[in-house]
Amino acid sequence: MTNHCLRFENLTLGYAGHPAIHHLSGGIERGALTAIVGANGSGKSTLMKGIAGILKPINGACFAHYRRLAYLPQQSELDRSFPARVIDLVSLGFWQRRGLLGRRTKTDRANLAGCLSAVGLTGFEDRPLDSLSGGQIQRVLFARAMLQDADLILLDEPFNAVDARTIADLVQLVRQWAAEGRTVLCVLHDHGLVRQHFPQTLLLARKAVAWGRTDAVLTPENLLRARNFQEAWDETADWCEDSPAGSTASKGAVEKASANV
Repeated sequence: MTNHCLRFENLTLGYAGHPAIHHLSGGIERGALTAIVGANGSGKSTLMKGIAGILKPINGACFAHYRRLAYLPQQSELDRSFPARVIDLVSLGFWQRRGLLGRRTKTDRANLAGCLSAVGLTGFEDRPLDSLSGGQIQRVLFARAMLQDADLILLDEPFNAVDARTIADLVQLVRQWAAEGRTVLCVLHDHGLVRQHFPQTLLLARKAVAWGRTDAVLTPENLLRARNFQEAWDETADWCEDSPAGSTASKGAVEKASANV
C-alpha cells in the first residue's frame, strides 16, 4: 500500500501543445499540508487543474489515490451573476455522494447547517451570491468543500481579496483538515503565511525549482533561481528538452487509483 496521495512521473501540462509546467516528478504523502508557490504564470493553477483532471497531460502521468476530491478554483472562475443562493452553492458538495437530484436526508441537512456554522454563515442560507463580499464567497466555497468530506483538497489562491479575519478563520479550517489526515494542496502568494502554517512547499517556475520542507525551499537562493528561470522562459518554444532518459510514463496518462491501493 502506497503512502502517497499523489505521485507525478515526468508530468508535463500545457495548452495547445505549449508546456505550462514540465517534467514534474515526485510524490505528496497522504495527510500532507503543502503550499504551491511561484510567480504569476509559473504553472501553479495549471498543476491544480491537472490534478483535478480538468487538464489532461501533454506527457507523463499523475497518479492519484483518493476517495473524494474537493477543488476550489480561483474566485475569478466563479460566475457570481448566476441567480443562485448560498445554500444552492454549498449543496453542490453533496453531488459526489447523492447526484444532482439525489434526495437529502435529515443527516445531510444537519451536516450542511454545521458546515455553514463552521465558516460563520449561519443565517445566510437564502442570500443571493451576488450580494456577498469576496470574503463571504470564500467562506461559502470552504463550506462546500467541508460538505464534500474529501480526503484530497485543492485550494487555488483561497485568500486573495479576503480580509485578515477571514484569512485567519479559513487557515484554521485548513489546519483542521490536515489534522484529520486529509491531504491539502494550497496555491499561495504570501510567503509569510506559508512559512507560518505550511510544513511542505513546492516552488514552481514552469518546473520544480525546489520541493520539500518549507524552510529549506523558501530560501533567497531558490527564490532567485525561480525568478531567473521565469524571466528566461521562451513563450514561443514548441517543446522542452528536459525529458529524463528512460522515463516509463506513457504520454498523456492520467490515473485515479483505487482508495484501497
